[in-house]
Amino acid sequence: MLPKFFRATVKLGELFRRGFVFKFVAELLEDFTLFFKRKFFNLFHDLRCTHGVNLLRRRRRAIENSPIANRHFPMIPREILKKIRQIELRTNRIVTETLAGQYHSVFKGQGMNFDEVREYQPGDDVRAIDWNVTARMNHPFIKKFVEERELTLMLVVDVSGSGLFGSRDQSKRELAAEIASVLAFSAIRNNDKVGLILFSDEVEKFIPPRKGRGHVLRVIREVLFFEPKRRGTDMKAALDFLMRVQSHKAITVVLSDFLNQKSGGVLPKDLQTSLRMTNRKHDVVAVQITDPHEMELPALGRLILEDAETGEILEVNTSRASSRDAFALRQQKQIGELAKQFRSSGINSIQLRTNESYSATLGRFFETREKRRLRG
Repeated sequence: MLPKFFRATVKLGELFRRGFVFKFVAELLEDFTLFFKRKFFNLFHDLRCTHGVNLLRRRRRAIENSPIANRHFPMIPREILKKIRQIELRTNRIVTETLAGQYHSVFKGQGMNFDEVREYQPGDDVRAIDWNVTARMNHPFIKKFVEERELTLMLVVDVSGSGLFGSRDQSKRELAAEIASVLAFSAIRNNDKVGLILFSDEVEKFIPPRKGRGHVLRVIREVLFFEPKRRGTDMKAALDFLMRVQSHKAITVVLSDFLNQKSGGVLPKDLQTSLRMTNRKHDVVAVQITDPHEMELPALGRLILEDAETGEILEVNTSRASSRDAFALRQQKQIGELAKQFRSSGINSIQLRTNESYSATLGRFFETREKRRLRG
């Protein structure tokens, strides 16, 4: 009778893929050790431990392969992971070789914290003398301060329809992901927090600032592969949202093409005011990302173009050199006007192209900003 009961227990365990059946049997038999010899209980215990591990492994595999598990814990496709890994490797090399130390020197902390006192040395600032310690030690001592280093980097990224355009190897949105990656990895190397706001003509996604490599990889994934609900652009709404959710001063990097055909390619007055107000509270850096075919039309004859944000259809004749030159001149003028608006608002700006290397441009920006900071 007893062997039949044990075989039935094993079959039930296989059927329900549960390990508790053996535990139940072992605990039951433990209570009846007065009726069975001790060696039978030991035998049951050993078999339970042996087969229980296999049952738990089978149960885990069944959960991982079930549609319920895949619905609640979606796996990231391998090609997405590969793309994120490529960006991480490429941007880490740029951060290490080109921008090492520049992020730290350009973006300073919000204040100074007291560190320790040390003996006064000739040339020290007399205003830093700690008179209480000096009186006790009968020798001059000065206070030593360290910079309050922890900062917050907020990435405000345009994910409207125009960001998907790219005439070369990468789109504007892919370049925005790389720039965000460079800045984010620079930030976490300095123990700073990184947050993200994705916007179209509304705020599409907000990731609160956090630290760590895993958090930065999530930020990169969202910039690359997030699918917005809308296609338009409303940067003012994103800046207003930032002012509400970020109470402390943050380095705010706005990544967009900043192209607005309705206002002649320059910033509308309400947006310029919003940028100026945001820059008073935070440290705003505008990164303009454009494609070469947005600045100069190729000679391809008659083209039918569709606006990625509004859906408007337009036929353009690119066979005439005069028309192409007029278009390029107008776009260059708009870029110049936009740069003037940024300067008048006290905002640092960077112009990037999808067909050009960005490492040298970022390096020049950090050098220029550092010189301005030292001049006061």
